[in-house]
Amino acid sequence: MSGHSKWATTKHKKAIIDSKRGKIFTRHAKEIAVAARIGGGDPEGNPRLRTAILKAREDNMPQDNIKKAIQRGTGEIPGAQYEEYQFEGHGPKGVAIILKVMTDNKNRTVPELRTIFSKNGGALGENGCVSWMFDSKGLITVDKSSLPEDQVMDLALEAGADDAVIHEDVYEFLTAPQDFSHVLEVIKSKKITPSFAEVTMIPQTTVPLEGKDAQTMMRLMEMLEDHDDVQHVYANFDIPDDILESLSS
Repeated sequence: MSGHSKWATTKHKKAIIDSKRGKIFTRHAKEIAVAARIGGGDPEGNPRLRTAILKAREDNMPQDNIKKAIQRGTGEIPGAQYEEYQFEGHGPKGVAIILKVMTDNKNRTVPELRTIFSKNGGALGENGCVSWMFDSKGLITVDKSSLPEDQVMDLALEAGADDAVIHEDVYEFLTAPQDFSHVLEVIKSKKITPSFAEVTMIPQTTVPLEGKDAQTMMRLMEMLEDHDDVQHVYANFDIPDDILESLSS
C-alpha cells in the first residue's frame, strides 16, 4: 500500500477507541453541513451528503447530531458557515502533503498551519506545488480473511472498480471518485465489511522514510490531523509497516 493508505488504515483502526471522539464528530458535522449547503439536505439526491452520513454512522455519531448538522448546512438552524480550502506543502525529505481544510476563519487557520509545518521539518507551499503528484481515487480496503483471493478480480469487475490490488494482508479496491459509493455498496452486499473506505488522494510516487525522518513525519501528520480545521491529510511518505505501527501506538 502507499504510505498514505497504510497511515490512514492504521488511524481508522484506532478511531473506535479514540479518546478524541468529540473531534471526530466535529469533523463529520462540518462535512455533513458543507455537503448539505452545496447539494441540499436530501441524501438520496446528494451523493456527497450520503457518503458523509455513512461515514458518521460508522463512527457511531448520534442521529440527532447528524440531523442538526444537515439543518445547519441548509440554514434551517443557525451555525458557523464553513468554507473549504486545499493547502499544500512539504515535509521531511521533500514528502508531498495535501490538506483538506474547513474553516470559518481562513486568516486564523493559515498562520497556525504554517507554524505546524515549520516546527516539524516542513513548509507550507503554494497551491499546485504538490497536487500534481496525486490522483483522486476511491479506496476500499478489505481484510484477506473476508474473501478468497481467486474471487477478488471477479468482485472488482462486478462492482465496477477500476482495479484491485492484492497485498500481504489486505485487498485494495480502487475506484473513480464518482463510482465509490456504488462499489462500496456492492462489496457490503456480499457481507464484507471494509477495514477502510474513503475517497482519497493516492500518490503516484512515494518517499521512503526511516529513523528520525520517520519520527518527524509522524509528529507532523499527527499535529496536522489534530488541528480543529483540518479534515484530511494526504502525504506520499512510505514508512515500513513495523516502524509505522510502533510510531502510531
